[in-house]
Amino acid sequence: MRLSRAFIPTLKENPVDAKIVSHRLMLRAGLIRQHAAGIYNWLPIGTEVLKNISSIVREEQDSTGAQEIIMPTVQSAELWKESGRYNDYGPEMLRIQDRQDRDMLYGPTHEEVVTDIFRNNIRSYKDLPINLYQIHWKFRDEIRPRFGVMRGREFLMKDAYSFDLTYDDACHSYNKMFISYLRIFKRLGLKAIPMIADSGPIGGSLSHEFIVMAATGESKVYCDRELLSKEIEPHIDYDSNLQDAVDDWTKYYAVTEDKYSSEDSNIKSKDIISANGIEVGHIFHFGHKYSKPLNASIKGTNGKDIFPFMGSYGIGVSRLVAAIIEANNDEKGIIWPEIVAPYKIGLISLKVGDLEVDNLVESLYQKINSKGYSVLYDDREERAGVKFSDMDLIGIPWQIIIGPKGIKEGYLELKSRKTNQLFQVRLDNIEQSLLQYVSP
Repeated sequence: MRLSRAFIPTLKENPVDAKIVSHRLMLRAGLIRQHAAGIYNWLPIGTEVLKNISSIVREEQDSTGAQEIIMPTVQSAELWKESGRYNDYGPEMLRIQDRQDRDMLYGPTHEEVVTDIFRNNIRSYKDLPINLYQIHWKFRDEIRPRFGVMRGREFLMKDAYSFDLTYDDACHSYNKMFISYLRIFKRLGLKAIPMIADSGPIGGSLSHEFIVMAATGESKVYCDRELLSKEIEPHIDYDSNLQDAVDDWTKYYAVTEDKYSSEDSNIKSKDIISANGIEVGHIFHFGHKYSKPLNASIKGTNGKDIFPFMGSYGIGVSRLVAAIIEANNDEKGIIWPEIVAPYKIGLISLKVGDLEVDNLVESLYQKINSKGYSVLYDDREERAGVKFSDMDLIGIPWQIIIGPKGIKEGYLELKSRKTNQLFQVRLDNIEQSLLQYVSP
């Protein structure tokens, strides 16, 4: 993409109403613009980051055997009345009526809808287990939307729903999501710690939040210091018994504030730390909470009607954008991990209009594009300082810098946004040198 044609409306100054780093940088770098309180337009590079995160989430969920669907954003209130949640959910639910005066709502979550899909299409235990997920927009009418997309009213979420024949089977489905989440957050460059948490309005007896430690986090959390350096195993067989792998994480003390007990923490560990945290994922097992009231029964092994055990598993995809920025920034702007960056390479011409520079930059732009690299080419007639500042603000992981002096001496400069290191790359060895530093 040529920057002269790209819609990336950057801002030089910090917006006065943006209180945390991620909100400021998302506005300044042109990822988002506010539409209404807690509701945002996602501009092109913000959309690219959302797509990249969604792709990673999708790959990891698919690897567990979960299957993607799309459910409606506007739901019938009748399903929620059946489950008993319509009046209990609270004012966060946006209740509306259609032209036939039927009660409808803008979905804050989809347990009822997916259970309705299940009861109308699954008849036998032989069809289990099944896990259905979507990556979809949701709306919760927060009383005080703040911190940009961190606490917005409309948000992009991955929500998955499992159906199992037995409690043991349901625990295996839960464990698959537990491990999958650890893998997702690791790939995104985040250290997310699973913590015992309250189930909230979703309900359920087994619940873990995945928390990224951050000074701007809204909730207080407590965990064993050892968890901060613990790593997920690189390879996993989701058909194997995963309980040992999950136990290896949950043996450490790690709880959200509403589950904290100083007495329990002292018994389990002497090295407990407390910090603020950002919730980026939440998983629940809730048994028959929805299958029974919605009468989602199937024929069991003995031919009698039984109710499947259910769980739900959420990841805040749009919130992850903010969490990644909170963990990866400096005084110049965003430092994107390569895997989620809107562009891998920023191509900077230091002298637009110089025929030799123009020809080399144009040739290189075409060549690296054809090799599968995503490139943002700054072809504007701007000062070098402005170009460097914008590239640093947007957070492109690698910058290729080409000017008359370098061409005369037979090299270009490659800069790492993360380390600010500069590497001189010979012009006759550009492709091999790029592969040495940057993967397509």
